[in-house]
Amino acid sequence: MVQTPAKPLNLEEFLKLPETKPASEYIHGVIIPKPMPQGVHSAIQTELASAINGVIKPKKIARAFTELRCTFGGCSTVPDISIFLWERIPRQENGAVANVFAIAPDWTVAILSPGQNQTQVIKNILHCLKHGTQMGWLIDPEEQSIFVYFPDQPTTVYDTPGEPLPVPAFAQDFHLTLDALLNWLME
Repeated sequence: MVQTPAKPLNLEEFLKLPETKPASEYIHGVIIPKPMPQGVHSAIQTELASAINGVIKPKKIARAFTELRCTFGGCSTVPDISIFLWERIPRQENGAVANVFAIAPDWTVAILSPGQNQTQVIKNILHCLKHGTQMGWLIDPEEQSIFVYFPDQPTTVYDTPGEPLPVPAFAQDFHLTLDALLNWLME
């Protein structure tokens, strides 16, 4: 559902609003509430972020964040998982992770929820790619498939169990197959 405020808000005004649960996104002047995550979505999101961080975070290569607001290119979105190269993670003066991420992630992951508008999710991924993201995943649990988006290559669909899923070069040590991801739902 799209929310149209009585008076159109600009991005700065939107960012001053209190956060909503679930989060709302600001896409080219329109406020779009994200659907409330359900069990399948939550299980995949939790396990995938932990699995990615288990490989790339200890080496300080990159870090995965869940439900992190990313504001760039005139939009403010909340990808299900945003992965940032270690040296690109915004930091406070004391070195702690900053609250505001005003840059595109290096890798973005969206997990389709029942009833969610797939077109809007794809638009969010394409927006990220346009602003420097290296790769985008769209996980469709119902169809048991993953669409992989690149900035300079055709989109590829992965729906064969056992087939390794592509990852950005910085995450080359992270290995996952579609069936391994779907098995998280059985645990």
